[in-house]
Amino acid sequence: MRYSRQNKILEIIGKYDIDTQEALGVLLRNSGFEVAQSTLSRDIKELQLVKVLSNSGKYKYALPNSNSGPINDRFIKIFKETILSVKSSGNIVLVKTLSGCGPAAGEAIDSLGINHTIGSVAGDNTVMIIVDDEENTSAVLSQFDELLK
Repeated sequence: MRYSRQNKILEIIGKYDIDTQEALGVLLRNSGFEVAQSTLSRDIKELQLVKVLSNSGKYKYALPNSNSGPINDRFIKIFKETILSVKSSGNIVLVKTLSGCGPAAGEAIDSLGINHTIGSVAGDNTVMIIVDDEENTSAVLSQFDELLK
């Protein structure tokens, strides 16, 4: 549930200019996530969200610009804790996840900058990744194996 909720938070802040925990909490509740203020505060801390100046001149929640350090560690942890299996066919890699964790795993995969991937599509418990060339599929699978260790 935590990963699903945190993934929804990332989706919400990517779509809307959210400037307060209260506004974020309302949108989470409207999305079916009952959340206490203390839980929301903890999620913001774990996701390492920062407030940045939006185009409208107001501050909003966002992910930090850097894809290194603790935020990168967070994506690796999400990847390790939600992945059930990884299989491939041609230049397509299919990742099975825990129920509800597909979008979080997809965000982790995209954010980790896995070499030779063009993009991914995430469902509830599956992520489909397109590899740039079939001959690079084994390299992508090796990167996933390293992350899962």
